[in-house]
Amino acid sequence: MILKSLFLLITCVTVHAQQTTVKQVPPKPTTSVAGKDLFQQYCAVCHGPDGKGNGPAAPALKNHPTDLTQISRNNGGKFPEDRIMQILKGEASVTAHGNQAMPVWGKVFSNMSTNLVVTQSRMHGLVQYIDDMQAK
Repeated sequence: MILKSLFLLITCVTVHAQQTTVKQVPPKPTTSVAGKDLFQQYCAVCHGPDGKGNGPAAPALKNHPTDLTQISRNNGGKFPEDRIMQILKGEASVTAHGNQAMPVWGKVFSNMSTNLVVTQSRMHGLVQYIDDMQAK
């Protein structure tokens, strides 16, 4: 998975005279529904493999990626599962994402499979993995 992330980084990040930019490329389809696999393949390039916002593409972004390990802490000790699911589906916006620089994974996952159960399993797996990475 790390090799895939590095490949994604190489294909996504281009350096131009001390200005780093992110080239948007279509995500490669996956067969996995495991949250950890999905996170490493699609999220780690910006949020970092540990979810702390230190991914290799982070310096190229207008707004620094969120430290996903602090979501519960920033919400009174409770993980806002429904809100996170709405953000991933594109139903709720996050100010830092501006013009949807972060892909709407619900749409991406549904474009990978016509099977609604697979799409929902991916979304729930990803939300559960983000919940599991919360700093305790």
